[in-house]
Amino acid sequence: MEALHEEMPFDLDFHPSAPLVATSLITGELHLFRYADGLQPERLFAAKAHKESCRAVRFVDSGTVILTGSADSSILASDVETGKAIARLEDAHDNAINRLICLTETTVASGDDEGCIKVWDTRKRSCCNTFHCHEDYISDMTYVASSNQILATSGDGTLSVNNLRGSRVKAQSEFSEDELLSLVVMKNGQKVVCGTPSGALLLYSWGHFKDCSDRFLGHSQSVDTLLKLDEETLISGAADGVIRLVSILPNQIKQPLAEHSEYPIEALGFSHDRKYLGSISHDKFLKLWDMEELLGGPQLDGHDELPEAAAAADHDELPEAGVAIDHKEVAEADSDDDGMDVDMEPSSSTASKSKKKGKGKRSNGFQPDFFADL
Repeated sequence: MEALHEEMPFDLDFHPSAPLVATSLITGELHLFRYADGLQPERLFAAKAHKESCRAVRFVDSGTVILTGSADSSILASDVETGKAIARLEDAHDNAINRLICLTETTVASGDDEGCIKVWDTRKRSCCNTFHCHEDYISDMTYVASSNQILATSGDGTLSVNNLRGSRVKAQSEFSEDELLSLVVMKNGQKVVCGTPSGALLLYSWGHFKDCSDRFLGHSQSVDTLLKLDEETLISGAADGVIRLVSILPNQIKQPLAEHSEYPIEALGFSHDRKYLGSISHDKFLKLWDMEELLGGPQLDGHDELPEAAAAADHDELPEAGVAIDHKEVAEADSDDDGMDVDMEPSSSTASKSKKKGKGKRSNGFQPDFFADL
């Protein structure tokens, strides 16, 4: 199943309980689609949410509100039924907002183009924490509930661990040769996996973030988005337009799952029932893939030959866009945060700056009254 946008989408998010998926566009628009088995997604509305590009989108407040972040530095809460604005927080950051995640029922985090992370308290309707250890844009974030920490990757080539309890940066990696574009927590919280422009996956051991413990070379182009399938397996979206199934420790590209021709994958997500995998790309398509068909069912004929496919299985072929996915996973670490390496003042970054990317994962619990009196 697929739906074509008029302009390029930056981010997507699935509703936590209903067959709905939202996308945010480079034009500042917010789109909402309804999907069903065997039918093409139906566009319910297209609203002009922001004056500049809309880089991040999340369903919050149990799916009754859609939260968006924009290059115009604002955060907007929109009604899920009408698409109309409920409230807007102007100048939430000094720079363009690139990433949004929800932490708890009363806290939301946002990251911007200059490496600043802000945590918002929805009860007090104010910013309660600010972390500014990065020198370039925040490319991805995830919340680790067990230790109450935000993990973030940046275009400056570092991974940071931000402790909400102490309002301080607990650890930060040394600068890698590449920018870090995406991250997931794997192996029951023991490993953090990051995607890079070179195609290498960097593996960090929990509590030892100063330098990566392993580099997995397998993707031929930039790994722009990662999605956790289970503790052993993730799904990658790369700049060559291919979505792959990847095993972690042992490190192996198991098989190509789907593709967007040769257009870079911008974001991936699971539907609430884990039945569909959603993907958006520079080809302007939202595609929904049936996870059962991708992982276990017969594959349709195809002619694109992928170099990585030979490492997993000869002549793996890619199915047409249909149905897809398993539930989305929130990356959580099980170990505590004692004994982490702390690198508060790393040396200057030599990483190159690339195009800012709007990617993200989803969470519930945002309180709409956060914006009510702003």
